[in-house]
Amino acid sequence: MSNIAIIIAGGIGNRMGQSIPKQFINVYDKPILMYTLEGFQKHPMVDAIEVVCIEGWENVVWSYAKQYNITKLKWIAKGGASGQESIRNGVFNLEDKCAPEDTIIIHDGIRPLVDAEVLTDVINKARLYGNAVTSLPYNEQIFVISQEDEATTTRFIPRETLRRVSTPQAYQFGLLDEKYHEAFEKEIGINGSHYTNTMMVELGVRLHFAAGSDKNIKLTTPDDLEIFKGYLNRTK
Repeated sequence: MSNIAIIIAGGIGNRMGQSIPKQFINVYDKPILMYTLEGFQKHPMVDAIEVVCIEGWENVVWSYAKQYNITKLKWIAKGGASGQESIRNGVFNLEDKCAPEDTIIIHDGIRPLVDAEVLTDVINKARLYGNAVTSLPYNEQIFVISQEDEATTTRFIPRETLRRVSTPQAYQFGLLDEKYHEAFEKEIGINGSHYTNTMMVELGVRLHFAAGSDKNIKLTTPDDLEIFKGYLNRTK
């Protein structure tokens, strides 16, 4: 059995306010995407990497991978019009390359601080249960907006019943491939903010929680970049 990472780098990221896609923004003279790929390159349980890339940037990714010695990068797939289309393209591109029992780890290219321990737990739980999603407790109070007046509320959701879920997520390839075909054929779990985890639940799959980390931030705004720099400075 192999463990293969799909790194999603197909977005533009308008909220970052930059002229280039945010995954290619340099932080201390290194593109954000390369920080992410290095985490998977260094992990002993990851056998190969596929990047789903925004069209026109494929050669840039290959060039950076060579520069930063990302030798596990084996394939680049074309990004889609949405996040779900990008993941689907990455999954379908592996159909002649993966066995059904292989473990596929899906991760956002703009989450460059993934912990080795988190990756290990996600992979191990996916091997055991067929899937695993990174998760953390929810520490804030959640209130439901009133339908009568959106500026008020009369109901809350106990935070003990909630988990925050992000990437990395891992799935057995046979399950992942089957469900992406089903989802796009039936148009279930593919629109708006849907991701692999929400799609799986809508298609009736029980998901299993794995370890998470608060530092596994998604770089979406300029403020997120400053937080990322702060983490990097702590390790220097």
